[in-house]
Amino acid sequence: MSCTDVPALATPTTRPRQRASRAARVCSRRRRYTRMTARPFDRPMPSPSDTLLNLSDRIAEQMRQKIVHGEFAPGQRLSEAALSEHLQMSRNTLREVFRLLTKEGLLRHEPNRGVSVAVPSIASIIDIYRVRRLIECQAMAQAYPRNPAIQHMRRAVEAGQTCRDNADWQGVGTANMEFHMAIVELADSERLNTMFAHLLAELRLAFGLLNDPEFLHAPYVEMNVKILELFEAGKLAEAAAALNDYLVHSERIVLAVYARRISAGGQPKSPPATSAGTGPARCRAQGR
Repeated sequence: MSCTDVPALATPTTRPRQRASRAARVCSRRRRYTRMTARPFDRPMPSPSDTLLNLSDRIAEQMRQKIVHGEFAPGQRLSEAALSEHLQMSRNTLREVFRLLTKEGLLRHEPNRGVSVAVPSIASIIDIYRVRRLIECQAMAQAYPRNPAIQHMRRAVEAGQTCRDNADWQGVGTANMEFHMAIVELADSERLNTMFAHLLAELRLAFGLLNDPEFLHAPYVEMNVKILELFEAGKLAEAAAALNDYLVHSERIVLAVYARRISAGGQPKSPPATSAGTGPARCRAQGR
């Protein structure tokens, strides 16, 4: 056998390279396998309590909006069985919703009587207006003149005028709520927006105690127009001063009517238990 028939022996320098190459391939395969098997477990799975909380928050927000739109009356009893069926949710979840809204002062729980919509007191009405003046007037006085919330203000004013022309005074009240919510949005603070939305729900309950929504809401349609015109003209200080006068006037009217109802023994009776606010279709301010 010639020398050419003898297989070449691996030199000492080639063996380490081969071993390193094989080791690299093995490590690469292991990394791919690890990524494939570990990826599903890297994503946090929502716990049942998180899912329940998210659902409770969503339903609570729906009920707040019903209160803001005047679909729940102060003192109205809420049937747990009827509401859970209407909303297609378990009673445990509904009880969590009731707990959240009771903590916010929108509902009231009484032993052996169940849950009902809260009835605001004179003290709470005074406090609501105090907070409104502190937040709304500052938001308007310090606002950026081209803030996108101006569009929300315009939509609310137009909705209020439309509802007034249709004699839909509950709709005028809802549009007015939207206008003031838009004013707070001028501050560009999500915390203020959330807090003020809860405050408006309480205020709507106070409005619900008054039997004359036209008397309550009609004067403020044109006041909203004036405030918007001042703001769009860049007269922020004048707009804020007009808003302060507006809120003082509104507070006096609400307190005077409420006090007369109490002195006349006209505390509202609790309406029958219901599953949701029903009634005739109303004009609605366009949502944000």
